[in-house]
Formats: sequence, C-alpha cells, structure tokens
Amino acid sequence: MLDPVTLTADLIACPSVTPADAGALDVLATALESIGFTVETFWTGEAPDGPVRNLFASRGSGRPHFAFAGHTDVVPATPDAFVPAIRGDLLHGRGAVDMKGAIAAFVAAAAGIPDHGGTLSLLITGDEEGPATYGTLALMDWMAARGIRPDLCLVGEPTSETRLGDTIKIGRRGSVNIQIAVAGTQGHVAYPHLADNPIPRLTAILAEVQALQLDDGTDWFQPSNLEVTDITVGNPATNIIPAAATARLNIRFNDLQRGADLVARIRAIVERHGGTQSARISGEAFLTQPGTLSDLVATAIRAQTGVDPVLSTGGGTSDARFLSRLCPVVEFGLLNATMHKLDEAVAVADLHALSAIYADILRAALPAPAADAL
Repeated sequence: MLDPVTLTADLIACPSVTPADAGALDVLATALESIGFTVETFWTGEAPDGPVRNLFASRGSGRPHFAFAGHTDVVPATPDAFVPAIRGDLLHGRGAVDMKGAIAAFVAAAAGIPDHGGTLSLLITGDEEGPATYGTLALMDWMAARGIRPDLCLVGEPTSETRLGDTIKIGRRGSVNIQIAVAGTQGHVAYPHLADNPIPRLTAILAEVQALQLDDGTDWFQPSNLEVTDITVGNPATNIIPAAATARLNIRFNDLQRGADLVARIRAIVERHGGTQSARISGEAFLTQPGTLSDLVATAIRAQTGVDPVLSTGGGTSDARFLSRLCPVVEFGLLNATMHKLDEAVAVADLHALSAIYADILRAALPAPAADAL
C-alpha cells in the first residue's frame, strides 16, 4: 500500500516549475514500479519551452484500457512553497491540489488494486502550466507511434469547488489569443495632416469585435465570450501622434465554434480597418456527452462522499482538450480554491477520500482478472 499524503509531500518537494522536472517523475516512477507498472520517460523539445520530460506507465494488457492523465509541473512559487508542511488538517505546498495531490491519490488507488483485467496507464507530463508545446501532445505522438490508445481517460485536475466531489468536468471551452496591430505615421499633434494616427482605427476595430454576439450558448456551454486583454501604444509624449498601436484579445468559445473560423472572422474586421493580426489557438472546445464515463465517476463519488456531483464545462482549459481526440475524457480531482495561490494546500482527509473514489472508479472500469490469471 502507498500513502497518498506521503507521496504528495515527496512530489511537492520537487520544485518542478514548468518546464523543469526537478526529480518529480523519478519520485513518481519509483512509486509506480513498486506496484507493478512498467514506466518509460522521455525528453522532448528545446529552450525556451523545453526540454520537457514526460512519463507513460502501464500495467496489465488488452482491453479495456483505462488511462489517468495529469501533470507534475507547477506555476512559480517562493522556495518555501516546495517544503511540504502539515499544519493542522492541511498539507501545504505548491502543487498540493494542482495537481500532485491527485496524482498521488491515483497511484495509491492503483496500489490497492493489484489485480485487474485490461490495461491501466498513467500519462503524466511536465508541460501543462506552460505553453503545452512538448507535453501531452508529445505523449500522444509517442503513444500513436506504438499503437497505444486508451478507451477511457480521467484527468485529475482540481475540479471540486466547495467540497470534494461536487463537480465533474465533462468538457471545456476552447481558447484563442489574437494580437492586432495597426500601423500609422508618427508626427506632431499640431500637424495631423502630416501624420496618420493608428489609434482611431484600432478603437474602431475593438468596438466592432466587442459588439459581436458569437452565440447564445448550448445545453452544456455558456455563450462564447470575447475579452480585450491589452491595448498598447507606448507613447511617452503628449505632443506626438504615435506610429503604431496594438491590442490583444482572447476568445473562450463553446462547441458551436471552431478556432480557425473565429480567427478568420476577426481578421476580416481587422483588415477592413487596415490592421494586421496574428493568432494562436490554444485548444478547441470539447464535450464528452454524459454517459458511461461520467456515470462511473459520479457513482464512485456518491459511494464515498454522499455528494451528488454537478456536470460542468466551466473554467479554463486543460490537457483534456488534447486527450479528447483519443477517447471519452472527463476531469475530476481536489478542491480548486487554493490552486496557484501563495499558500496552496489540500486537506489530508481529501487526499485519502480522493484515493478511495479513484479506487472505486478503477474497480468499475476494469474487469476482474480471469481466474487462471490469479
């Protein structure tokens, strides 16, 4: 048996700020190998977004194939945040809930179920909090080259909001960032006929894009939303018409939209006003229709906590946006109240409860081993 609290603490002690590994996957590999998993790790990419270390671990063979996905990288923190400490009923440290605690709880759950049919795997990356260039996508390429494809996938993101088990994510909105640039001609404000002020054209662009109503939402998603996140002119003087003006915006969109279509729609407005744009689509929206997988997770939550979970598509993006290309995927994990905060912490009782929930999910998802295999 493995203690999820001890393993969480050991992982917290690794300062694995994206893209650094800092020994986190070695800690995880040792734990997994001790309970019968075959573990492979590999490095991908170069600076500044890499190199990134990823891990694939599996136990058993054949179908069904149940996968757990997560990340050991964390957002930056002060050095003391990597010194795990139990104070009262809480384990403090960077990554406690996002998401080293969930990984530890899942490994502890797997330790309690040594015999099962089918395949159980873990897909763990060190590049989720950053640009996600060399993380889960690289793992998926690695798996595809070996003919590995799970049937169901659970991502251990901290989805719970007020108490453990109250929320399961069955989808996520997509996200696209767009940079808009408008060029002008610098000049003296007293001689505007000798200059070309780009600011009016930029504000016209922004007024037009802000007036867009992209959609009215769906049964599972809120309406797609566009937000202007930055306007920059960089003009320190009061008597100069600037030579350029830029803006950034982000669109969080539901499954009625596609990232490329939104980029093209904004580009048409930008170019009509004489501007240019660049865009990066971070991920498309996805939805796993309620059914087998969400029922497995909800049943386990009710059995262990008595909580009836809500199915949600709210919040930001996660690596589930990539994994949804492989198979049905849902997300469920610890409380998200302290993630990315200065004093991130998880209740010790929640780590044990989450491990018990994950164990129930595994028992339901994987068949009992054949009698001659025991």
